[in-house]
Amino acid sequence: MGMTLTEKILAKHSGRDHVTPGESVWVDVDILMTHDVCGPPAIGIFNKQFGENAKVWDKEKLVIIPDHYIFTSDKYANRNVDVLRAFSAEQDLPYFYDVGSDRYKGVCHVALPEEGFTRPGEVLFGTDSHTCTAGAFGQFATGIGNTDAAFIMGTGKLWVKVPETMRFVFEGTSLPPYLMAKDIILKIIGDIGTDGATYRTMEFAGPGIKALSMEDRMTLTNMAIEAGGKNGVVEPDEITEKYVKSRTDHPYECVYSDPDAEYFSEHFYNLEELVPMVAKPHSPDNKATAEEVEGTPLDRAYIGSCTGGKLSDFKAAAEILRGNKTKIDTYIVPATTEIAKGLETETLLGTPLIEIFREAGCRIGNASCAACLGGPSDTFGRLQDTEVCISSTNRNYPGRMGSKQSAVYLASPYTVAASAVTGVITDPRVFIQETVI
Repeated sequence: MGMTLTEKILAKHSGRDHVTPGESVWVDVDILMTHDVCGPPAIGIFNKQFGENAKVWDKEKLVIIPDHYIFTSDKYANRNVDVLRAFSAEQDLPYFYDVGSDRYKGVCHVALPEEGFTRPGEVLFGTDSHTCTAGAFGQFATGIGNTDAAFIMGTGKLWVKVPETMRFVFEGTSLPPYLMAKDIILKIIGDIGTDGATYRTMEFAGPGIKALSMEDRMTLTNMAIEAGGKNGVVEPDEITEKYVKSRTDHPYECVYSDPDAEYFSEHFYNLEELVPMVAKPHSPDNKATAEEVEGTPLDRAYIGSCTGGKLSDFKAAAEILRGNKTKIDTYIVPATTEIAKGLETETLLGTPLIEIFREAGCRIGNASCAACLGGPSDTFGRLQDTEVCISSTNRNYPGRMGSKQSAVYLASPYTVAASAVTGVITDPRVFIQETVI
């Protein structure tokens, strides 16, 4: 019997010819990533279990990217970054992207591809649930706990149960001009539920994949965890390889699912028939079409995070915000410093994106996770009270963006931007029909 893409990667990295879902194997790790929230406790466990003078298994394979609680005066958050600094110096780590330095990047899940760490056929673990983002590059990538991360730091291996694979087949050859990957994944999660893919792989495939950019694919795999998925993955193709080769000369081997691979289930979606979607409070699977919740009053709009703060997300938002004024507080947070520079250099009809946002009345923050995970009270964009927010982020449970009394609607940057202009939830097709060329 053939194997799926995920099974083949895990077989290769465990020294096996074949693995089957449900069995557990020791997997050799290509990349371990951690950040300022989970890095310090993982380092503490590593030092306790392997010794104060222990060295990590391979300093070329450990990547540390502070991104969550960065621009804050909170002493505990600042202490976490200090722990990362001390550990990186002690271990002489080459891939520490320190805050305040020229190397600072921003959100780890977007910084990893930018720095060439997301390579087809490899295994990447990270101390963050949205590490599954890297599966967009044909990589096995998933989030792990601090104890597992400490074990990898000492050994370079991890005990992994092989997941079953759910296959999501996209039919159609193009995305409608008002549709984004966020709409697709909110539709899927709404259909299968937040536990619909628990400890399974979500493999995204079919002819429609060709219509999706790398950033689109990252949005899909990023939110696999919101359906309980172990990992999300897309087979590499020429779009993947063009991106990867532009970022690294590190060798890699593309892996593909066998034609006779066995799947737990298959699900089919025609991209050309999908419509803008919204996840209502307080769960990503609480789905509605944007049209169904049109007119819902809002206090705030937020465009940012690993799933909604990429350059393509801001280009989409700019299409709607250009020439308009926002009616509610609207926050713009680029995921990385590279994207922040892109806001300055990318233009829409001759106007830099950042000027479009400023003229629309948006507030623009530093590259980081910012309010996606709430954070200390001085976090940029953090919800503080009973605000109702529409956001391009990936989670909307109570308190996720700060206040437990607030309510968050998840949507694509198109829908968030359209809603920012009107002050109520708005189907972006109202604007797209007028502005998209």
